[in-house]
Amino acid sequence: MSFHTDPSMSPTRENVVRIMPDIACEARPAAAGQLAWVGMGEIEAPVRLVGPDGSTGSAPARINAFVNLHRPDVRGIHMSRLYLHVDRHLAAEPISPASLRRLLRDFLDSHADLSDRAMVELRFDHLVRRKALVSDNTGWKGYPVKLRATLDRQAFELEMEVRATYSSTCPCSAALARQLIQEQFRKDFPGAGDVDIEAVLRWLGTEQGILATPHSQRSHADVKVKLGPQALEFPIIDLIDRVEDALKTPVQTAVKREDEQAFARLNGQNLMFCEDAARRMQQALNADDRIADFWVRASHFESLHPHDAVAVAVKGIPGGFGPNG
Repeated sequence: MSFHTDPSMSPTRENVVRIMPDIACEARPAAAGQLAWVGMGEIEAPVRLVGPDGSTGSAPARINAFVNLHRPDVRGIHMSRLYLHVDRHLAAEPISPASLRRLLRDFLDSHADLSDRAMVELRFDHLVRRKALVSDNTGWKGYPVKLRATLDRQAFELEMEVRATYSSTCPCSAALARQLIQEQFRKDFPGAGDVDIEAVLRWLGTEQGILATPHSQRSHADVKVKLGPQALEFPIIDLIDRVEDALKTPVQTAVKREDEQAFARLNGQNLMFCEDAARRMQQALNADDRIADFWVRASHFESLHPHDAVAVAVKGIPGGFGPNG
C-alpha cells in the first residue's frame, strides 16, 4: 500500500511558526529593583511644526523616549514599542501638547503591567525667517528648542526650552571708553575759548576722536518654561520674540551697512551686564500668564577675559524651578 501526501501540507520554512525567546520578560534580574527611567535615547526622526501663519514645516530632531519600570522582578521593558509609537505619532500630526499626551498614553498602555510614568523629550533647531533691522533683506535664523512632556497618574507636565543669541555691550567698559574720549578731546581742543563745531565733528569722525570702544560679545539667553496643563500649543516663536524684545539686541541675519549701523545704535542704547539681561527676561516672563514657572540664564562670553559672566533668574514659586533649573 502506498501513501500519497498533499504537498501543500508539507512543513516549510514559510509556514512554521517560530517562537522566539523574550529574555527581557522571561528572565529574572540578577539584582531586583525599581528603575526611574528606561527607554531609548537619541532617536532620529523628523518633527512637524505649525508656524505662526498656520503653515506646516519639518525639522530633524533627536528624541528621548522613556517609561519607568516599577516592577522590581521584571528584567526589562519593550523598547521597540516605544520606538514604533514615536515613529507613528510624529509622522501622523504636528507636535502639540495634545499629540505628546497621546504619545505618552500609548507608551503607558503598551507597558500597562510594567510602568505608570512616561516621558518624551524632543530636541531640534527651529529655523525662522527674520527681517533685517532697516534694509528690505531677510535671512534664516536657527533657535535650539527642547520640548519635554511627562505623564503619570497624577499629572501631565509640559516644559519648553529655547536659546536666543544676542549681543551684550559692557556698561563699565563703555564708561571707561567715554572717559578716554573725554581726555583726548581735552588734549586736542585745549583752552577755554569757543570751539569750532565743524572741527569737532571732523574730529569725531576720526579714529583719534573715538580712540576707545567698549567691549561687547555674543551672548546666550537660555530659557526654560513650564506651561500650564491646559496649553493648546507650544508658543515657541512667542517665547523667543518675548525674550528678544526684552533684550533688544538679538543677533542679525542679512546685514547691510544701514543694518549694522542700526545694530550699533541698539547696542549703545542697551548697555547691559549679565545681571541686567537676566532681570529683563525675568520681568518679561513674569508678564506672560501662559507660563506657570520659568528659569533663565544669561551667559556673556566675555571678550575681555577667557571666562564667562553668568546670571540666573527664576520665577520663584514654591516647589518650582531652582537655581539649577
